[in-house]
Amino acid sequence: MAKEAQAPAKASGENIERFGYKQELRRGMGLWDVVLYGVLFMVIIAPQSIFGTIQQNSHGMTPLVYIIGFVAILFTAMSYMRMSKRFPIAGSVYSYVQRGINPHVGFMAGWLILLDYILVPGLLIVMVMNWGVALIPGSPAWLWGVAFIAFNTFANIRGIQMNRGVDWVIFVVEILAVIAFIALGCNFLAGGGANGFTMDPIYQPGEVDLHFVAAGISIAALSFLGFDGMSTLAEETHEPEKNIGKGIIIALSIIIVVFVAQTYIAACVQPDWANTDPDMGFFDSVMIVGGEGFYKIMLVVNIVAVGIANIMNAQIASSRLLYSMGRDGVIPRIFGKVHPKYQTPWVASIFLGVVTLCLALPLMDRMSSLAEFVNFGALSSFIMLNFAVFLFFFVKERRRATAKDVLMYLVCPWIGIAILVYVFTGFATMTYIVGIAWLVIGLVIGAVKSKGYKEVPEAFKNLEV
Repeated sequence: MAKEAQAPAKASGENIERFGYKQELRRGMGLWDVVLYGVLFMVIIAPQSIFGTIQQNSHGMTPLVYIIGFVAILFTAMSYMRMSKRFPIAGSVYSYVQRGINPHVGFMAGWLILLDYILVPGLLIVMVMNWGVALIPGSPAWLWGVAFIAFNTFANIRGIQMNRGVDWVIFVVEILAVIAFIALGCNFLAGGGANGFTMDPIYQPGEVDLHFVAAGISIAALSFLGFDGMSTLAEETHEPEKNIGKGIIIALSIIIVVFVAQTYIAACVQPDWANTDPDMGFFDSVMIVGGEGFYKIMLVVNIVAVGIANIMNAQIASSRLLYSMGRDGVIPRIFGKVHPKYQTPWVASIFLGVVTLCLALPLMDRMSSLAEFVNFGALSSFIMLNFAVFLFFFVKERRRATAKDVLMYLVCPWIGIAILVYVFTGFATMTYIVGIAWLVIGLVIGAVKSKGYKEVPEAFKNLEV
């Protein structure tokens, strides 16, 4: 009698049972799906919403600000790459820190980044509501918010396959819009518009010093947030130990090129940086090079890109983090519920949709405060992640035999920590108040759930690291 065909063994990164979990989410993403997700999460056209503010703060050197921010965040991205290869599971910084340091510190890292993940969709929907009213004057802002949140929540519940199809369509739209702007801008500048092509947006002698570099890192940090969310897809990605880390670096490399290209053209088109509109500065450049028709097209592209792709991907990352913490029982286990048909964390998805709407409507005029609160949660958890890389690999596993080991597990994490700590010191007082209050709430919840920090999640009782 012929032997029954055996199912192929799972790739090592897909065998999450060794980490104390069972496979519940549906795998279907490859490397380029992960890259696309990251690029759209960070938003190809993200600089367009804050270009005017950065122009004024950087004395017209917006492209340089993004270059500095990219270099700064790259150290933390490399820490994500190391951890995603070692621990290819959902949960992002929550999962990495709990295994790199201990479960209780991991909970606090997850709790802190929740401040980022819960607030980001609200911040983005505020942008969409403002642009919607600018596109159709007199239209109710709340209607824009409800429409986009409802669609994204539905898509999130339906699953990563539906999200992937939407992502590809919006990616093409965004790329075409950026190419069109760059082409029209180049034509305008080559024809004698403004001062033509100049190096002023890249470097101005006497203007760049340590203070400028530090301020640039602080300003640009928000635009790169989103790369971390790629790691939450580990349990829905094939060969996550390879594809998540590689995808993060590729996505960041793509995004910095696109950021610099479009902001360079916009800065050249409007060399008078002091009088750049802080809210609609980029769109003023669009109007100059392409007229009112192109201006409206770019507004629509921004509304669709941020309102669908960016918010959808932010909600995906947030729901996967809540799912990971919920299945461990460190927050209510209902967040760990998976839809029986779509294999998605549907309770977490609905919860995020409701919270986003409740945050966005009353905070339409507080975008800058929301942005700082987001940064507080992200940067504090990034600091913990970098330290976890150092502690786990360099100290516990003693990976220090070669110069490469010392560079990867000692030098790079501590450079990342130093950069983040410096940025962390520049927040407004209210940001510290809200952030510390959130931290204290997390400490209380952690103490209650772990009975005074004595118990650990079930998955850790037979933990393989």
